Amino acid sequence: MKMPLWIAFVIGAVLSWGVYVPVLHEGQAKLGNPGGPPGALRAFLCVGIAYIITAVVIPLLLMFFNLSGGETLQFNGQGFTFATLGGVAGAGGALCIILSIKSGGSPLYIAPLVFAGAPIMAAVVSLLWHPPKFMPGPLFYAGIVLAALGAGLVLYSKGELDKRSREAKKTETDSKSHLLTEIPKAPVQP
Repeated sequence: MKMPLWIAFVIGAVLSWGVYVPVLHEGQAKLGNPGGPPGALRAFLCVGIAYIITAVVIPLLLMFFNLSGGETLQFNGQGFTFATLGGVAGAGGALCIILSIKSGGSPLYIAPLVFAGAPIMAAVVSLLWHPPKFMPGPLFYAGIVLAALGAGLVLYSKGELDKRSREAKKTETDSKSHLLTEIPKAPVQP
């Protein structure tokens, strides 16, 4: 059975967004000044350059060379407005991810929380805005509950990891202070 084309694009989005946060984290770190803060806003500028290339240049080239399936550069007001608002939402999400990394968040936790939370939000908005003729079955809702449960488990795991990290630091600090108190002091010479 041949895979539908839309599934291939879904796989492409999963792969792209799956590496998005870790790659951004690395870019932010590499753009930072030595001894200074990470280069969060410079990383966001790079994201903007990528958006221009992938979201402006490539569609224009596809339309110019008539590889767009008959689409032209004609717009209507409502379509333009909603599509632009969608772009603003996407760019706003990218900025929030960048700022969460800058604020000390780890890609290990940011990505699962965003990519579990966003589909839940998208499903709820889609159900309310574009209700289907037939409501989805129980497995759909089970999927939403499991995604929320997964995000909760990630947060719980982070809390446990943070607790162990604090305990390890406290043990290390205690052992260092214990060593300092055991060092014999040399008598002071008059």
